[in-house]
Amino acid sequence: MSASPEVVVIGGGPAGCTAATLIAQKGHSVRLFEREKFPRFHIGESFMPDTYFALRRLGMLDKMKSSHFVKKYSVQFANDQGKESQPFYFFENNPHECTQTWQVLRSEFDHMMLKNAREHGVDAREEARVLDVLFDGDKQTGIRVQYADGGEEVLHPKVIVDASGQSSLISNKQKLRVPDAKLKKATVWSYFKGAKREPDKLDEGATLVLQLKEKKGWFWYIPQHNDTISVGVVGGLDYIFADKNASLEEIFWREVDNCAAVKRRIEGSERVDVWRTTKDFSYRSTRFAGDGWVLVGDAFGFLDPIYSSGLQLAFSSGTFAADAVCDGLANGDLSEKQLGGWGPVFLKGMERLKKFVYIYYDGFNFGLFIRRYPHMKRHVTDLLIGNVFKDSLDEVWEPLYEVQREINGQKPDAVLLG
Repeated sequence: MSASPEVVVIGGGPAGCTAATLIAQKGHSVRLFEREKFPRFHIGESFMPDTYFALRRLGMLDKMKSSHFVKKYSVQFANDQGKESQPFYFFENNPHECTQTWQVLRSEFDHMMLKNAREHGVDAREEARVLDVLFDGDKQTGIRVQYADGGEEVLHPKVIVDASGQSSLISNKQKLRVPDAKLKKATVWSYFKGAKREPDKLDEGATLVLQLKEKKGWFWYIPQHNDTISVGVVGGLDYIFADKNASLEEIFWREVDNCAAVKRRIEGSERVDVWRTTKDFSYRSTRFAGDGWVLVGDAFGFLDPIYSSGLQLAFSSGTFAADAVCDGLANGDLSEKQLGGWGPVFLKGMERLKKFVYIYYDGFNFGLFIRRYPHMKRHVTDLLIGNVFKDSLDEVWEPLYEVQREINGQKPDAVLLG
């Protein structure tokens, strides 16, 4: 039996590695348990620019700058008629190096993050599965972990950071998880070699959001290195799987025929991975923390991937939680109030992104909005870069809803604000 560390982190993805690294930087003993052996596959390749600040704190920034990952400067949209918007260049909002970000291969990036955590003093153990989190009422009292050789151990850390991803270990045990009834979506995707990229260096790494005919869904189109593009379709769960007998391949190509913007881009390319799918993936937990435990990343919640917010929310929650844990350890206060005190600010940012997601699925027209309210482009860009934890953004909502009502031919009170 080994001595219990001060902090245990469950999960070695970006949220877990962020929290573990920042806590270890403060001199605390941190043990991270990751059930898989890295590198391993994971979806979610696109960074929002505001991840820059977390990467800098983690000591990852120079590693990213010297990596072969594709540089991302913008996001661009195409409507259901195939008309493409002007790119939303992030540097137009803020001429700082943070506005250039990356498209990553998650197997490589997550492995970099795990190695970086070890370099900062984290005791990161792979192929170690946390079987249970032990509780006395609401207070965590330890964890039970199983190693690759089948041996088990019970540890009693002062704090548990649950970064277990969509398996949401504590959230599921405590019955905290609530699905988003308005975002019951499904995805089908794969990876393609030789698909078209924009010829300009500034645009070749852009994330593209390409709408289906009749606004029934959209494709993501995310360039990666090694001449590979991540291409996936997202739509309502009932729509994507309307034909119960259709294979994932048949569903994908059916929707390619409903999206001229993606069809012309992947023509002549070669699929180089299996077909993949996810279903009904938008949810959140009703709490951020309890006595001696805190949730971060997908273990707290996940939002529709349209604006590539997953990694931004992972980094942000991991950073907020790490600071709360360090302050709590220093002050001897590991209560829910201390460990989850950052939650309301984080949730407001997440809710702003969710409103923006709802507006897209309601048929939003970015070009019309910017023509009508050019001075609001900075707020739209802030939402797209992940700069969402500021109240000044909220002045954008009424103009957005006004344009949305006009598009849908609705009365002023007819738009569901979310």
